[in-house]
Order: sequence, then structure tokens, then C-alpha cells
Amino acid sequence: MQICSYIFLKYMFFRLVTEMKILTQSVLVLIAVFISTSGADEVVYAQLGEKVFLKSPSSYNATAHYIYWFFGKQEPSRIQLGWRNIMGGVGKTDDESWKTKITLSENSLIIDGIEEKHFGTYICELKSVNMGSPSLLLPGESLSLDCSVKASYRMTKIHWLNPSGESIGSNQKAIIKTATSKDNGQWTCVVRDNQKEYQAKISVTVLDLDPASSLFQYSSKSSHLTIPCSIPLHISWDQIKAKGLKEVNWQFFPKLPSGGNSDGPQQLFSLYLDQVPLTWKANRTRGLSTEPDLQKGKLSLVRKQGREGDRGDYVCSFKFPKVTLNKTVHLEVLQIISSPGTNLISGQQVNLTCSLGHPLPSDLQVKWLPPEGSSQLSLQSDPHPVHLSIPEIWTEDSGNWECSLWQGGRKLTSDVITLKIEPKLSVWMLVIICSAAVIVILLLIVVFFLYRRRQRRMRHLRHRLCQCKRYVHTISWTDEMVPDIYLQSHSCLH
Repeated sequence: MQICSYIFLKYMFFRLVTEMKILTQSVLVLIAVFISTSGADEVVYAQLGEKVFLKSPSSYNATAHYIYWFFGKQEPSRIQLGWRNIMGGVGKTDDESWKTKITLSENSLIIDGIEEKHFGTYICELKSVNMGSPSLLLPGESLSLDCSVKASYRMTKIHWLNPSGESIGSNQKAIIKTATSKDNGQWTCVVRDNQKEYQAKISVTVLDLDPASSLFQYSSKSSHLTIPCSIPLHISWDQIKAKGLKEVNWQFFPKLPSGGNSDGPQQLFSLYLDQVPLTWKANRTRGLSTEPDLQKGKLSLVRKQGREGDRGDYVCSFKFPKVTLNKTVHLEVLQIISSPGTNLISGQQVNLTCSLGHPLPSDLQVKWLPPEGSSQLSLQSDPHPVHLSIPEIWTEDSGNWECSLWQGGRKLTSDVITLKIEPKLSVWMLVIICSAAVIVILLLIVVFFLYRRRQRRMRHLRHRLCQCKRYVHTISWTDEMVPDIYLQSHSCLH
């Protein structure tokens, strides 16, 4: 901390004499002594009622120093007139005798209309809080923070606040610890000096894979599927590669019908780290695609709709020489099952089940939404049952039945099933159907008899032809009979 002291010493009187009369004018002279860090004094004069500019030390840097202006040397008569921080923030005293008189510019204390009561000592203090700025850290690496107040002539107490606002240590200037994802964020160095508190902040970046998103993700056949994974926007791929990044990939562990996960993973995607720009290599995609904003740190997998076979664990992995960062997303798929089916007849019983493939946890609930105008529009129980049994369903129940999954007041996902319900057959409809069936049967009988008659005619013609042929073979040929036999055989053929 550097100190500059302005000392107001005295005022002087001058007499101005004219030829006709003597005019006495009092002029207040303000003598300001500037005590620099080298010990040399600088005197500044000012006149009563004018605007006075008290300059800050030449070493003052508005982006690196906090500056404080005081009036008076000793407590408790010493008054803090104002302050200015590195962000441009300005504060002034609430004392009305000073508040309207002073202004703090970037490099001066300005007193507008100096008065006799403003004589005294003005002290300006410069305080700089210096902290080392750590680079990108991986979980498990060493985190070191140091906070020190330079050039302070009084005893100060320093402690740290972590990103959660918790105090770390008592009067502890330096922190050395193993970095975890909880250390990611803004740390605050708190300096307590003479019952006043000053703060300076620094950001610590510990690489973490999208910690804000839920580890459980929900989808259905009727909703969009997103499996999230990302890196913070302020972290570049060059920074990550500089930590020795070896591999980035997606893996899938399917959920078995028994409820457990399979032993072996399915390799979905892997990242080409040597290509510019970075690109994904598709292995076994399962119909999934990657988000296009890879350069912005988005590594999520997406699909228009979920599937029952999507249930399982999806793992996004960053492999470094000494550590592997994993983001595991547990995907659940909501599904509505109708028994005996979706094509029904009025008056038929139907059972609808809204399920994740296993019993719902206690913190999850379902809500049914029947079609508009349905006889089941108001369900009595709250919460709604997972298994909805309807003894008799009617044509007004046709349409889309929606089941949504909720956690507290937040909707997670929903699924839709379409029921087609045909009306019951009336007596007239039965008569019409039976009459149509009789007509069809009669037509079939007529066609059958016509076909049989045609078959008999064809057999009769073939029979006559065969007789003619036998007759020809039994006659003995002579020269005189040849023409007659030929004519007879010819007539049989026709």
C-alpha cells in the first residue's frame, strides 16, 4: 500500500490599495504537501472557493489498484471520503458536509468550492491484491492459490471462500490441495483491514464433463432423445490437448431384461483428434447422431425418438495419461402398453400400463391424459396409477392417450398411444351382414353350377370325337372306300 498525504498549513491575507479607498480582500491559500514514496514533498496552492484537484500517485493503475481517500490522520476523527475499485465502481461518504463537495475521477479527488473547514490532512491509500492465476486443471492435480497484500503498513487478515461460499482456513493466505470438480468456479480472497473488508476474485477451471446436467435422462417413442455431454465454452480444445488428451469416445452398456447391465460395452463413436476440424468416427451408431457444434464443446448424442432398446448406460470418456474422465448417463425409456391391443370394440375391457420397464422409484409419478371428450377424462385417484384398467371402453375413448412422467413439479418425458375403437354390431347391421353373406353364397352356388354344366358339355364333345376315331380304325381300307371314309372322318372332327 502506498500513502500520499496532503497537508493544509495556513491561509494568508493580502491588502489591495487603490487611489480613492482601501479594499481589503481575504484570500485563502491552500498549501498541499505531497509525500511521495521517495520522501520528497510537493506543495500545491489553491484559492478559497475554487475547485481543487488532488492527484493520485504516479504509480496508481486504475485496473490494478483499489484507491481510498481519507481526511484526517488519526482515528476516530479520520473520515473515509471515498473509494474506487478496479471495475470502475465508486463510493462516497454519507457525511453531508463532504458528499456534495467531492468527486472521484479515475486519477483525482476533486473538491468543488473549497472551504476553510476543509483544512487538514488528506490521505490516499493504494491497495493491490495479487493472486496467481492457475491454468486448466484435471481432477487429481494440485491446486495452488496464493493471496497477498503488498505494501501494507498495518496487520491484515486474509482468508479464502471456495466456489460454494464456504470459508477455507483462518488467516490462510495460501491454499494447496488436490483439485476436484467441486473446486471449479470462482474463488474469493477476503482481506480484513481495520474493521473493513475487501474482496478479490479469481476463477479456477477444473475440467468437468457437463456437471450441471442430470445423470438420469428420460425419453420415449413419442419424444426427442438427447444424451448430454459437453465441455465448458471457456475451455478450448487446444487447452485440453495440451494436457495430453489421448482419446474421446462414447460407449453404451445395454440394460438387460433382468434389470442389470450387460458386461461388454458397445463402441458408438470415437473422436479423430488429429484432424482439423475435429470429426467423429461412427462405429455402431444405433441410429444416433452427434451434435454439429463440436468446436463449441457439444458432444451430445441425439435422435428424433427413443426406443425400448435404448435403455441402459451411455458413457462419454476423455482419456489422459494419468486420469480418465467419464460422464455416465442412465437412460430410461417410458412406454405405454395396451392389452389386448390398440384395435378394440366398444364395451371391451382394456388395460393400459405406463412403465419404464421396472417399478417406478418413489420420487417419480405418472399422469394420464385421455382424449378430449373421453368418458375417462377425470381420473379419481391422485397420483394416477401406473396400471389403468378400464372395464368398458367406448367409441368416444378413441384417440391419443398420453402418459407423462413427473418428478416433483418437473415433467421428464411423455409417451402417446392411439386406440381405435369400433362400435358394437346392431341387429340391423347383423341382418345386413347376413343378407350379404347369403347373396355371396348364392352367387357362389350359381357360379359353381354354371362351371359344372360347362364341364359336362366339354366332356360330351370329347366323347363324340373319341367314337369317330375308333370308327376309323376298325374299317378295312380299299381303293374304292377311301374318299367316303375320309369324308366321314372329316365330318366327325367338325
